[in-house]
Amino acid sequence: FLHPKIGEMSNRLIERGRNVILCTNGMFIKKKIGDFKAHECFFLNVHLDGLEKTHDLCVERDGVFKTAIEGIQIAKQAGFKVMTNTTVYKETDMDEIWRMFEMLETLGVDGHTIAPAYGYSAVNDREIFLTRDDIHEKFRDIDRFSKRFPIIDSPIYMEFLKGDRELPCTTWGSPTYNVLGWKGPCYVITDGHYKTFEEYMTQTQWDAYGPGNDPRCEHCMMHTGFEPSAAVGINSKFTDSFKNLSWLLS
Repeated sequence: FLHPKIGEMSNRLIERGRNVILCTNGMFIKKKIGDFKAHECFFLNVHLDGLEKTHDLCVERDGVFKTAIEGIQIAKQAGFKVMTNTTVYKETDMDEIWRMFEMLETLGVDGHTIAPAYGYSAVNDREIFLTRDDIHEKFRDIDRFSKRFPIIDSPIYMEFLKGDRELPCTTWGSPTYNVLGWKGPCYVITDGHYKTFEEYMTQTQWDAYGPGNDPRCEHCMMHTGFEPSAAVGINSKFTDSFKNLSWLLS
């Protein structure tokens, strides 16, 4: 929302037939909602890591939760589609996340994404991040959430978080462009920058990365790294198509 032309860019992308998911902490929804048009291809994705006390503690600022909830209410009243994004940390109480989803249900929120705060080299000195075993423990009951609430994460990715499935990291799922160029190999690891996307794709040594190849990747469970693996059917099972179809129709 800080970008002066974010509304114009979003509207132009929608005109081109693109789906737009605009991630926000919700602080400026009330101020900026007039810059956007409600559309079936446009989603506001509001980050919430728990109920008021927990969320404000996570973001280290009082009042953020209330402002975000007010923004959600304003957006829904204006006809926008709204989803939420939740990060699960070591101290996260999953029962509290359940209660938060129940509260958001009363506001008409359209769906939720949820992912672990996995450890990687830049943050491994902080105790709030999760190892792979920690993640499996936190998400072992995620099926109960998926049956009760509109969880947007694919069921194959959820199996991966529970530890029921191993997926390779399709690292090209998380390219990032910044002022230095295309950041490689992924969003959280910077081993180089490339001037063009073609250079990024062809010069990155992809086989050197991923769990089992690079210790920095060992606990990573990033959406954009592993969801593409599920989408293209890597390490697929016979029942995957039925699971995905059921999920899409639910």
